[in-house]
Amino acid sequence: MSTELYFSESHSRKRLRVGPLAGEIDAFAALLASLGYAAGSAKGKLRLTRNLSHWMSREGIGLEALDERRMEAFLSTRKPGFRSRGEAATLRLLLGQLRGSGRVPPKPAEPDCNDPIERIARRYERFLVNERGLSAATVKGYLLIVRAFLADRFGTRTVNLESLTVRDCNGFILRGSRNVCWRTSKLSATALRSFLRHLHQAGEIPADLADGILPAMNWRRTELPKSLDPEEVEAILDSCDRTTAVGRRDRAILLLLSRLGLRAGEVVAMTLDDLDWNNGLVNVPGKGPRHELLPLPHDVGKALAAWLRDGRPCCATRRLFVRARAPHTPFSGASAIDCVIRRALARAELDPPFKGAHLLRHSLATGMLRNGASLEDIGQILRHRHPETTQIYARCDLDSLRGLAPAWPGDAP
Repeated sequence: MSTELYFSESHSRKRLRVGPLAGEIDAFAALLASLGYAAGSAKGKLRLTRNLSHWMSREGIGLEALDERRMEAFLSTRKPGFRSRGEAATLRLLLGQLRGSGRVPPKPAEPDCNDPIERIARRYERFLVNERGLSAATVKGYLLIVRAFLADRFGTRTVNLESLTVRDCNGFILRGSRNVCWRTSKLSATALRSFLRHLHQAGEIPADLADGILPAMNWRRTELPKSLDPEEVEAILDSCDRTTAVGRRDRAILLLLSRLGLRAGEVVAMTLDDLDWNNGLVNVPGKGPRHELLPLPHDVGKALAAWLRDGRPCCATRRLFVRARAPHTPFSGASAIDCVIRRALARAELDPPFKGAHLLRHSLATGMLRNGASLEDIGQILRHRHPETTQIYARCDLDSLRGLAPAWPGDAP
């Protein structure tokens, strides 16, 4: 019985087994143990489960009827003085386990939508996920733009996709650019090109309008890419306390970013299976379905081994990096890597204007350029699909650029 992990007295375990959830309490206790929860936290979660089961008995709710709506109803009955932080998350975890084991029916599919814009958006979503293989974050961003565009173009009128024109798309982007940054306008243009190609391929519009969407230009973007000097990169690496599990984890992450130029999302998506120790290679999960093999530098491999041997908690996930505190689950997204960067910069007493994970990617590229690498070499290391993407680093080669500058005529007679 897994409840023995947290309750040594038999009468305490007996009090947990009440109501419709009586037979599920041991499995939930085992799940909490696998996620690394401390005894005090796990006891509180098991008592909350007991209280939920009591409430279900009073309300006449069977196990098969448990869903999000009924859990919200239960939480609404909890008095403020008896509520603790994270109760909603605990119940979501419980419901997920019950659905995974088949004890509770799966979440019902969304009903058919009568809104024509939403129907179009859902078809486009299936295309992005099933055929393009885009990440969930990219799909979410594209759908927000497409829904806003269709609502702007048609409003409450009948949706007639065949009436769409390039002027509609460019006008939408131009109007939106007055209140957003350049990057958001660029994303809007990219999303609408993808949407229009999808519509043409599906036979919804007679012509491919994607090429008619003008690029979002940033004429003021003439500053150098944000980067750190090599000494500053070493300072943030040295700031990690290698005597702690968190320090070993963060150092391994920082080395992957600074030595291999990985993106934050690529670090988050890495699994234990991506490391080929025998051949000294790492399989990098890139954008969408792309995977690429890169050599594993000695110092990076040493830091990863230290994290895996004496830092990474025992947990079910195959993800390489997990939360230090329970639940020991994978990072939820790229923002977690940005937090690692910001903490390291603060420890090293560095305050660059840009503090995201791309700071180390840019630092690697500019360092290579100063050491004589070509733009083609940099593009291969950073795995750029298009040469134009790498050309931003040409602005860092100031010695070459000086030869292109015309003489200043100020001293001419």
